[in-house]
Amino acid sequence: MTKNETKPSQESGISEETLLKISKEIAIKFIEVGRITPTTFSESFPKIFTTVKETVREK
Repeated sequence: MTKNETKPSQESGISEETLLKISKEIAIKFIEVGRITPTTFSESFPKIFTTVKETVREK
């Protein structure tokens, strides 16, 4: 594991870095289609990240 990689969660096997990348891609897509704006990004991103994290960890 390199210095920049984060350890995967024991529960999901997916690292925080991967969760952040997935959330970023979703946020970008939402910006592209007009669902969120760059000014509301700071409100929207934590909600997107939390939803992705909770969804991945559901079994």
